[in-house]
Amino acid sequence: MPLYEYRCTKCEAHFARTESMAEHGSRRPACPKCSSRSVEPVLSPFFAKTIRKS
Repeated sequence: MPLYEYRCTKCEAHFARTESMAEHGSRRPACPKCSSRSVEPVLSPFFAKTIRKS
């Protein structure tokens, strides 16, 4: 399952959750710090490694 990162707009806390695609599409999670559901997804960079030389 993918790891999704969120930021709470109420208390500015950052947190991550492992969610299935169905869970991610249903509703936003509650902030673990203040329990608010006013959270935004955070776009994080990713790294892809290949064996081909450029």
